[in-house]
Amino acid sequence: MSFVVGLTGGIGSGKSAAADAFARLGATVVDADAIAHELTGERGAALPAVAEAFGGEFVRGGKMDRARMREYVFSDPGARRRLEALLHPMIRAEAKRRIEAASGPYVVHVVPLLLESPDYRSHVDRVLVVDCPESLQVARVRQRSGLSEDAVRRIIATQIQRESRLAAADDVIDNSGPVSALQQRVLELDRRYRALATA
Repeated sequence: MSFVVGLTGGIGSGKSAAADAFARLGATVVDADAIAHELTGERGAALPAVAEAFGGEFVRGGKMDRARMREYVFSDPGARRRLEALLHPMIRAEAKRRIEAASGPYVVHVVPLLLESPDYRSHVDRVLVVDCPESLQVARVRQRSGLSEDAVRRIIATQIQRESRLAAADDVIDNSGPVSALQQRVLELDRRYRALATA
């Protein structure tokens, strides 16, 4: 059974940069967001269920209209819960399959809403939080996505509070500095996780 590190953090914190750095060192990365994109992308397995639950207008060009869905679910908490209830079991099943097939020395399981899941601790051996100040999260997300500050802050408001996330962490990557600092911290953690995986 693989040693699994649950990597999480708020939107724009730098989860992808950290995951990429672990992957370059040989860890198996299983990314819940990437799986969600596959399920709702072209010919994705979740598309029939999305169309049935939300209407055909949410599926365009053979894939889920992510911009339309994001706008809808962030303005309607009930719709967000319905979408999560539809997608999360499919994401979990595929993630479990990939973790069981992992060949790396340990698995980095990237789950943005890890700590929002009631049973998250039973799925991971350690919790790694990528952290930075909220102002930096907002700036990064606006730069990459073109969303308004208000839209980004609405997304942040749906996620667990920064203090609660840090309190649940076994390990933290402070990603408020340069990329080189993140990479150095990943190097240190890689050594720790390899040791823990063989202990």
